[in-house]
Amino acid sequence: MADAVQTMEDMKTKIQENWGWFLALGIALVLGGIILIAAPLATSIAVTILIAAVLFVGGLVQIYHAFKTQGTAAFLWDLITGVIAVIGGIVIYVNPLAGTFALTLVIAAIFAAQGVSQILLAFKLRPHEGWVWVLIAGVVSLAAGIMIWMDLPGSAAWALGLIAGISVLVNGWSYIAIALAARATKS
Repeated sequence: MADAVQTMEDMKTKIQENWGWFLALGIALVLGGIILIAAPLATSIAVTILIAAVLFVGGLVQIYHAFKTQGTAAFLWDLITGVIAVIGGIVIYVNPLAGTFALTLVIAAIFAAQGVSQILLAFKLRPHEGWVWVLIAGVVSLAAGIMIWMDLPGSAAWALGLIAGISVLVNGWSYIAIALAARATKS
């Protein structure tokens, strides 16, 4: 336990000493997030191409791994899933708009499923304080999933880019908050 406390103190000291860099990173991320939000179609396609590259490289590594485990029960499964990932990566790269549509469909389904599960969890937590926030988060997630689904195929042009932009923007604000808090406690 003492090691964990010391590690936290070391981290706090490092942040206080480098608060300016944390602030600069936060500002850069906020600006980047704004750019991503301002160009949602370009961002959506970029995210899709990145995912295609990850699938392609990951699939190649999985195929290599399959041949390293040849003779075991995992060989065929690793080989098949690796080939599917490589083919999926190539197909998405060749037609990123179709890939963006498919990823948007998956995002809509994930938001809807997450929303339903959070709503159910909220009612299980109901006697406890704060359960309403879980309910609100669930309703927002479910609504986002339904809105994205209802706007398909149009939402494919903005959903991934908007989500990526908001994520980068919020991360930037968190670094700014950490930097300003560190500067205030350093004095």
